[in-house]
Amino acid sequence: MNVPLLDLKTQYASIKQDIQVALDKVCAEQSFILGTHVQNLEQTLASFIGTDHAIGVASGSDALLLSLMEVGIEPGDRVVTVPFTFFASAGVISRLHARPVFVDVMPDTFNLDPSRLADSFTSEVKAILPVHLFGQCADMESIVQIADEKGIPVIEDACQAIGAARNGVQAGAFGRTGCFSFFPSKNLGGFGDGGVITTRDPLVAERLQLLRVHGSRSEYHHHFIGMNSRLDALQAAILQVKFQHLAEWTAKRQAHAASYLKLFQTCGLDERVTVPVVSSGNTHVYNQFTIRTPRRDELSTYLTHHGIGNRIYYPVPLHLQECYQDLGYHKGDFPVSEQLSQEVLSLPIYPELTADQLQYVVDTIKSFFDCR
Repeated sequence: MNVPLLDLKTQYASIKQDIQVALDKVCAEQSFILGTHVQNLEQTLASFIGTDHAIGVASGSDALLLSLMEVGIEPGDRVVTVPFTFFASAGVISRLHARPVFVDVMPDTFNLDPSRLADSFTSEVKAILPVHLFGQCADMESIVQIADEKGIPVIEDACQAIGAARNGVQAGAFGRTGCFSFFPSKNLGGFGDGGVITTRDPLVAERLQLLRVHGSRSEYHHHFIGMNSRLDALQAAILQVKFQHLAEWTAKRQAHAASYLKLFQTCGLDERVTVPVVSSGNTHVYNQFTIRTPRRDELSTYLTHHGIGNRIYYPVPLHLQECYQDLGYHKGDFPVSEQLSQEVLSLPIYPELTADQLQYVVDTIKSFFDCR
């Protein structure tokens, strides 16, 4: 049996007709930059997240970058984030010639450990950028409380967590801004790059709207030094169609996760691998279903040999990346992130998985441990 890590072709087949109608409408209008399709998506997402504003941009990375620009991050400033995440979380800080300050993560949720935040603060720290990794919110109540005490903004990296919530509050509604990605592999993915920034503050929204078009309020008059980061109308139209299915797709991801947990227990694998843990009060949307095992590399090879897609997110924590040697961090500085990078393995969790495929994945993992 073949079980890919992600099956976008099957998803597309189920909505192909609606997508084609949306694309034809944009093509007939010949209006591809911003416009009503982007505005409609922005309104949809602002309502869904529970913020008053959403600003469509060219990618999740740009959402993070523009959010840092909006709060005035300058060369020499420091921004706190985590070392166990996708590179963009720290890369956008460096692009502004600021300095990432890393704080280790929790071993169960993989998200920022608030108990370690206090040790990271200096007068140069100007923002906190927590990550909602794999589809589960960080402990935002604790993080926001600490940030408020320090008088610094929180920028949420929710690129993997659309629809996730914590104690009834959606990811992207806790901080000054929330940043989302529409990369094709995301739970709400486009046909290319795209992103959105959410905020409750109308002044923040206005500045972000200017920054995404070179800081211009009117043509050829520039109030800020911004950049070109606009969500295309074609992407917005596609995403508007796909959004209508997001709740159903999320429920299926959650059902698959529950099936995995039951199957792991039934097969006696819960003592061989560490399964995902959902923090109290959290609604997990499972952009990834990530297990842990000290024999990760062997298991990954075995699964691939048996036709099962899998991926290591992420094999090298950011503080040990070659490009960050100048930050002065060393192996052992963030032991949880370093251990996770050696043990994590993500399994197929996309909505279109069948019961037989789920069973095959777990049976194959069991056979790996039984014969070794």
